[in-house]
Amino acid sequence: MGIFDKIKDAIFGGEAQAAPVTEAAAPKMEPAQRPAAPSAAPSVTPTTAPATTAPATVDIVPILDAAVKKSGQKLDWRHSIVDLMKAVGMNASLSERKELAAELGYSGDTGDSAKMNMFLHKALMKKLSENGGKVPADLMD
Repeated sequence: MGIFDKIKDAIFGGEAQAAPVTEAAAPKMEPAQRPAAPSAAPSVTPTTAPATTAPATVDIVPILDAAVKKSGQKLDWRHSIVDLMKAVGMNASLSERKELAAELGYSGDTGDSAKMNMFLHKALMKKLSENGGKVPADLMD
């Protein structure tokens, strides 16, 4: 499991696990008329359809705000990748951030941690958004 997946699981964890239960509880399809005799037409299994549905949207703001409060530290997850990682209980070491940079396609100098950190924060917000996270517009720029 990569660093991004660990961050995503830390943020989406409870919400991501709840989505399949909701889908399973929903009716799969309305009763259909069944043919009296088998036909040559291929059989369609309606239970496979929910797997292709988009993930539920998860509002990251209250989750991360609660994580900061729970940490008891003064963390600015909205602007700092280090603080965001600390808020979700992860190791925010340079080596972890370099690994995340590789995952997110950073092509700059990893020795310039300030530039790398700015890239990481923006790229992480974008990737969270692409994976079902509701991310404030001001964090996507």
